[in-house]
Amino acid sequence: MSTSTVNGGISFWYAQDGTPVPREPLPGDATADVCIVGGGYTGLWTAYYLKKAVPFLNITVLEGKFCGYGASGRNGGWLYNGIAGRERYARLHGHDAAVRLQQAMNDTVDEVVRVAAEEGIDADIHQGGVLEVARTPAQLTRLKAFHAVEIAFGEKDRVLLGARETAERVRVTGAVASTWTPHGARLHPVKLVKGLAAVVEALGVTIHESTPVTEIKPKHAITPYGTVRAPYILRCTEGFTANLKGQKRDWLPMNSSMIATEPLPRSVWDTIGWDGHETLGDMAHAYMYAQRTADDRIALGGRGVPYRFGSKTDNDGRTQPATIEALREILVRFFPTTAGVRIDHAWSGVLGVPRDWCATVTLDRSTGLGWAGGYVGSGVATTNLAARTLRDLIQQDSGQAGGTELTSLPWVNHKVRKWEPEPLRWLGVQGMHAAYRAADRREAGARTAETDRIARVADRIAGRH
Repeated sequence: MSTSTVNGGISFWYAQDGTPVPREPLPGDATADVCIVGGGYTGLWTAYYLKKAVPFLNITVLEGKFCGYGASGRNGGWLYNGIAGRERYARLHGHDAAVRLQQAMNDTVDEVVRVAAEEGIDADIHQGGVLEVARTPAQLTRLKAFHAVEIAFGEKDRVLLGARETAERVRVTGAVASTWTPHGARLHPVKLVKGLAAVVEALGVTIHESTPVTEIKPKHAITPYGTVRAPYILRCTEGFTANLKGQKRDWLPMNSSMIATEPLPRSVWDTIGWDGHETLGDMAHAYMYAQRTADDRIALGGRGVPYRFGSKTDNDGRTQPATIEALREILVRFFPTTAGVRIDHAWSGVLGVPRDWCATVTLDRSTGLGWAGGYVGSGVATTNLAARTLRDLIQQDSGQAGGTELTSLPWVNHKVRKWEPEPLRWLGVQGMHAAYRAADRREAGARTAETDRIARVADRIAGRH
């Protein structure tokens, strides 16, 4: 790690756009029609759509630090149509139900772009689609299978590209093929979350920051400064859910880390291409994700230390020097001309992982408690669909509307068991990621087109298949 690399400070996105001055904390006990716990994308989108649908609603958002402090301000800026758990939902509810869920996700990408434009939120959005590459025979086999599955789930506009066609988009060293979908965009995460918070506040939603919620009960959100009482309490805390009393094993806070380079000169971009500003991923088990930023950097992420014992979360986004070096190695492996570039920033954050790896939206009509999350790293778009679904569920429950297409999607009211207690949870996650990294190493040196058996075993143990 270079001495010039900023490590932590929440994220590069905040270093670039500025850390906000927190809004006033909750001044004492209060009441609301809807209380939303968590000021990230899920909470803010939910407040936005509820207030737009029912302007007279008294909505309060409670945020422990400031809006976007968590994954919403640290992610890779991938606005795309992936959703965690689709194959499981197909097995539980039928293929057609999962196709409807996928179509809703495809439409969600356009919905976020539409609202951002309509509300004047400049988040550096560029709809270049998503390009995912294969660099080994085993990755190529998975890529082709993945492409075929996406087509089967209704994505008729997805294309499979060979080595030459891939290089015409992005010249990834060693790439033998890729799959591209138009249902994706690059964006600046912090500009989106800041803009959304400002729009929500202008609509009349009350936002209290520096107000950590310690416990959620029916009709009560409890904080050190007072309790907010409301008929509906919505938990929108994603990777920080384990901090709530009694919910340490509900969703596992999985770590992901990122680096951002210095702005790259034209000479480097001439060797890389990437003029379409696609979001870029690969088919490794320990996969990477990247974007070309609006100011011509490469922001690239992947797994470092995957999980902290006891579901602990970080405070400032700092990541391990070894993780920074590992991400730099991926960068140079993909783009050798970046070997001498400076890494300006490194950071980490947590994402929420349910035990069955399925994103969910729930409203318990008997208690008024609702929640959405478990996005497993695909939350930039999924949060928007979840928020519109929560809106519809609340309107249905309160008698203001009937069921909708969104309330009938298969991820609604999905139930999942808790994660194992410690130390089993820690041992399992560490072992799973060690297995995936080992499988990637073995596949890189092998000529076989089959997925390494270590990865297949890890998938079964993790509950991903």
